Amino acid sequence: MDRLGMAALEAWRTKPGRKPLVVRGVRQCGKTWLLREFGREKFADQVYLNFERNAGLARLFEEDLDPARIVRELGILRGQAIDPAATLIIFDEVQTCASALTSLKYFAEDAPEYALIAAGSLLGLAVHGSAGFPVGKVEFLDLYPMSFREFLVADGQASLADYLGTLTPGMTLAPVLAARAEAALRDYLIVGGMPEAVGAWLAHHDIAEVEAIQQSILDSYLLDMAKHAPPTLFPRLEAVWRSIPRQLAKPNDKFIFSQVMAGARAKDLEDALEWLVAANIALKVPRVLAPGVPLSMYADDRYFKLYVADVGLLRRLAGVDAAVTMQPSVGAEHFRGALAENYVLTQLVAAGVRTPYFWRSDNTAEIDFLVQIGPDIIPLEVQAGRATVSRSMAVYKSRYSPAYTLKLTNKPTVDGHLPLTAAWDLPGYVGRLRGQRLSS
Repeated sequence: MDRLGMAALEAWRTKPGRKPLVVRGVRQCGKTWLLREFGREKFADQVYLNFERNAGLARLFEEDLDPARIVRELGILRGQAIDPAATLIIFDEVQTCASALTSLKYFAEDAPEYALIAAGSLLGLAVHGSAGFPVGKVEFLDLYPMSFREFLVADGQASLADYLGTLTPGMTLAPVLAARAEAALRDYLIVGGMPEAVGAWLAHHDIAEVEAIQQSILDSYLLDMAKHAPPTLFPRLEAVWRSIPRQLAKPNDKFIFSQVMAGARAKDLEDALEWLVAANIALKVPRVLAPGVPLSMYADDRYFKLYVADVGLLRRLAGVDAAVTMQPSVGAEHFRGALAENYVLTQLVAAGVRTPYFWRSDNTAEIDFLVQIGPDIIPLEVQAGRATVSRSMAVYKSRYSPAYTLKLTNKPTVDGHLPLTAAWDLPGYVGRLRGQRLSS
C-alpha cells in the first residue's frame, strides 16, 4: 500500500536538526506497517521494539534514561551494535511504557544523531502523555485511516486518483471515469480506510471477511477503553460511543446527551465524550454562530455533532447492511446522508484541513461544514445523491456573501459542485479555484 505518510517521514529523515518523531493515530490505522516499511526503504538497518508485546523491554528504562546506555544495551540484546548513520529505532506501542516515552527528551538533548520514531495509539498517549511527556523535545506526525485517494491507489487506480486531483471549475468528469470513481466510492463507504480491512477487500472482495476485521477493530477499541479508563468512567464511554451512529441517523441538529442514557445531562457524560475525542476515535464538529476568522472564536462548544474516525467502522458500529450503501433504501435516507457527511469529514481531516465546524441559523438553515483554507471560510454542503438545490446555502450566501461555496455531490459537473469522489483533494481544488479567479 502507498501511504501518504511516507512522504512526511522522508521529510523528517532529511530535516536538519530533527527531533525524535512521535507518530499518533487510532489503533490499527497502519502506524506499524508504515514505520517498518519506511525502515526497509530508507535505512540499512532497523531496531523494532514493541512495548505491548514484550513488557520486559521496560526494564531497559528502569535504571536511568541515558541514551548511550540504552542504545548500547539494545545492541547487546540483538547481537549487533546500532549505527546512528544507518539504523532506524522504532518504539512501538510506546504508550504502554511511560519511561520510554520520557526518554525521547534525552535522545533529543543528548543523542540527536539517532533516528528515533515512537508510535502509539492516541487513546494511550492521551492518558499517559500528561506526566513526563517530552514537551518541546519531539515532533509529531498524525496518521489517519486510508483516504479515498489511498484506497484508489491500493486498488491499482492511481491514474484515476491523479485525474480526480486535477479537477478545475467548469470541468465535467468523463462519464466512464465518473462511473468508475463512484463504484470505487461505494466500496470505500462499505470497507472504510482501515488498512487490514482494505487489504482483505482488495484481495478477496468478501464482505463477511471485511466485517469480521471491522468488528475486531471495534472490539479492540472497547478493550482499550476498559484498559485505560477508570472503572467508573468506562460504562459512560461505551454508552457515548455506541450512541454516535444512532444520533447521526436521526434528523438531529446536534448531539443530544439525553439520547445516550435516559435522564443523562451534559455534566454526566462530558468527561467520557472528551476521552473519545482526545483519542481521535470520535470526531467532534462544533457549531459556529458566524463565519468569522478564526472560526474557533465563534464556536459554541456546547452545541456539536459527533462522527466516527472511519466511515467503514461507522457502518459496522451502526449494524447497517452493506447493501444500504449500494442502493436507495426506504427509511435509510438519514443514515446514507450521515455516512456521506462522515466520509467527507474523514477526508478533510486526512487532508490536513483545520478543524471543521458547522453552521446553523435557528431552525431555518444549516451548512454541514465550514472550513478555513488559507484566508477564506468556505461553506460545504454534502449531498449523497445528485441533487444540487439547497435552500440552506441560499440563506447562507444572502447573509454572508462568501467568496466561495461548494456542494459535494455525485454530480459530475465541477461548477460550484465538487464530486464526492474528490473530497480528499478539497485544499488542492480550492487553491486552483482561487488561482483561476485571481487570473481572470
